Amino acid sequence: MANVKVTIDRDQCISCESCWGVCPEVFEQNPVDSWSQIVAKYQVGNDPSTGEAPANLRDKVQEAADSCPVTIIHVA
Repeated sequence: MANVKVTIDRDQCISCESCWGVCPEVFEQNPVDSWSQIVAKYQVGNDPSTGEAPANLRDKVQEAADSCPVTIIHVA
């Protein structure tokens, strides 16, 4: 299975904690701006808004995206 591509429109984040509450393996709170970001080991190009997670986390990543009240997490 292919990795899960995920992006976050970070500037639209309301810091509700939903994504990192559901899937802390992939999402976390940025300590500087408090917005959600992808954890460093899954970031693409050191970009906190773009990442690739292992296929075995697909369901949790999708659940996190579905739980986002402002629908800023995109999964492919």
